[in-house]
Amino acid sequence: MTDRSWLRGASLAEQVEKTILGGATIIQLREKQLSPEDFLEEAKVIRKICHSHHVPLIINDSVEIALKAEADGVHLGQGDLDPREARKLLGPKAIIGVSAHNPDEARAALAAGADYLGAGAVFPTGTKQDVTALKPETLREICQAVSIPVVAIGGISRQNALSLKGLGVAGLAVVSAIFAQPDIQAAAAAMKDIALQVRDGQE
Repeated sequence: MTDRSWLRGASLAEQVEKTILGGATIIQLREKQLSPEDFLEEAKVIRKICHSHHVPLIINDSVEIALKAEADGVHLGQGDLDPREARKLLGPKAIIGVSAHNPDEARAALAAGADYLGAGAVFPTGTKQDVTALKPETLREICQAVSIPVVAIGGISRQNALSLKGLGVAGLAVVSAIFAQPDIQAAAAAMKDIALQVRDGQE
């Protein structure tokens, strides 16, 4: 997931490309401060980079931006557009992710046509305020409740990610673990290696 807090003189597009070169398999563009016009223009630029590397681009929250930018899909929070409506607008091939914080939300998202879930925050995070971290047992229950991939998110770092091994998650969504690091490409490569260990590991 992108975050322009650590650009350090680079463009977000440049940082995204380094992330992809390091091994990121999907990019979620998250912008809370940009105007819709600037968000759209940025999405178009980053979509070109993602597609040149055959990596899908997901837009956070905004179905409208995803549609106009011709992105590959959208990630929806519990308070965003219903996944069924998003599917109608974006079409059958779109990737639709939904945030889930408990098994009931997970099952509801699956029934509404979600392709994957984002479950968290799994650790305390500075990206979102007033968020209580999920207990490992809850994360496991979410993974067991659905037949679609569950991606863990929230406060994940190289130091704590391996503690998620054995809970059933299919992947890791990270922000500062990549974008706040001095070498973004190397950080992405390290996180991909850890993510594979988490995905394939057993308790």
